[in-house]
Amino acid sequence: MSEKGTVYFFTGLAGAGKTTIGGLFYQGLRAKKNNVFLADGDQTRSIFGRSGYSTEARKDAARRGFRLWRELAEQGIDVVVCSIAMYDEIRNWNRENIENYKEIYIRVTRETLYHRDQKQLYSSGRKEVVGVDLPYDEPQNADVIVENDGQEAPEEIVARLQKMFGLS
Repeated sequence: MSEKGTVYFFTGLAGAGKTTIGGLFYQGLRAKKNNVFLADGDQTRSIFGRSGYSTEARKDAARRGFRLWRELAEQGIDVVVCSIAMYDEIRNWNRENIENYKEIYIRVTRETLYHRDQKQLYSSGRKEVVGVDLPYDEPQNADVIVENDGQEAPEEIVARLQKMFGLS
């Protein structure tokens, strides 16, 4: 049996930089090996379809995704996941059930989120926005916490993460 892969989970609120940092991290891994998969939250919703916005529907979608990512890792594929996965319950399941699991929490201030607001989530008055009118269990047990309020370029953050995980 081949060596198992790792699930690198980049989490944080919308606009924190998960996709930017996780995407660069993925590119670095991909330059070293072929068996790497990138799973962004928007992409995951398109794969599985949207089953609703309720708490249970969101948990169910996260469970489906992480079960698949676990199976890929079991087959020796590294998976870079960029998603909110807003509940401790999901992240705890990941820790208990994915052998090689690395959680990277991309943390930013509210001011930074409102300033970036690429998807107009924070300024539009939309409802059902995680961290605004929907609860967000801030990660308490992440392997790495990255403060991403603009003090470091994304490339610098990725280089630091690669070194931390022995990938540089």
